[in-house]
Amino acid sequence: MNKPQRDVTLRFLAEPQDVNFGGKVHGGAVMKWIDLAAYACAAGWSGRYCVTAYAGGIRFVSPIHVGSLVEVEAKVILTGNSSMHIALEVNACDPKSLNRRKTTHCIVIMVAVDEHGQKIAIPEWIPETAADIKQHESAKKLMEMRKQIGEEMQIFVE
Repeated sequence: MNKPQRDVTLRFLAEPQDVNFGGKVHGGAVMKWIDLAAYACAAGWSGRYCVTAYAGGIRFVSPIHVGSLVEVEAKVILTGNSSMHIALEVNACDPKSLNRRKTTHCIVIMVAVDEHGQKIAIPEWIPETAADIKQHESAKKLMEMRKQIGEEMQIFVE
């Protein structure tokens, strides 16, 4: 069996249909790219079809312009029984200069499912480097914080 793929990078050019009324790539297009990269990463790790369970902490740091070369980097930073926490970073640059700058970052949780849509077990990811361990621990802290936020959010769904 092949070793699961922990990370993936999608690269493409920002197109005119991705632009908002302000002339920059709109956030919805960036979120779509993030979801696509998260799926590719999760499917590569699990070897299964995966669905998005959560997307959060998204920060739009810098705008993306039409014609920019966009890179969406995704990597597994924590696994559960069927879930994968994926850290994502979006960078963009003028393709002539290749001066990359961070535009967006966030965390997405994907869940591997079988042909009936039921959760299915995935391989465990074990951090090896100091940076991996730091991200792994941070993902665990964020998971606890999301539980608290979820409890607070109940007021809006009742």
